Amino acid sequence: MMTTSRKNDPLEPSGPDCDVVTVPARQGLEAVDILRRGAGDAVGPVLHDGGCDTLGFLVPPGTAAAWDVPGSVCTETDGRGICLTPDRPAEGSDWLVPPGEADLATDPAVLREALGQAQRMIDAADSCS
Repeated sequence: MMTTSRKNDPLEPSGPDCDVVTVPARQGLEAVDILRRGAGDAVGPVLHDGGCDTLGFLVPPGTAAAWDVPGSVCTETDGRGICLTPDRPAEGSDWLVPPGEADLATDPAVLREALGQAQRMIDAADSCS
């Protein structure tokens, strides 16, 4: 009897069970700095896309159901498409904050606060120019 391997099945989870909050790169970079200055270890793994247009913060599963921060999107992954290995996170992206240098996920409440503070800093900087 022949068996089939589901190892490469795109519908099978390949990574952590998490959600991903995607934000514009400028706001995301400010938020990473805020998180690192605050508790130091408050930021979990962070992805950046190939064009460096967006950042993706790994957050605990279930975050997407209640995420409502303007200018960002939270997507359920069910572990699909993300690998917590330093050399191969997800197709078309790379790590800004790699796993192993961070908690498993960023606390959504802390991220929400950091993104709000980052946006206020960006708005203040843009109003001065």
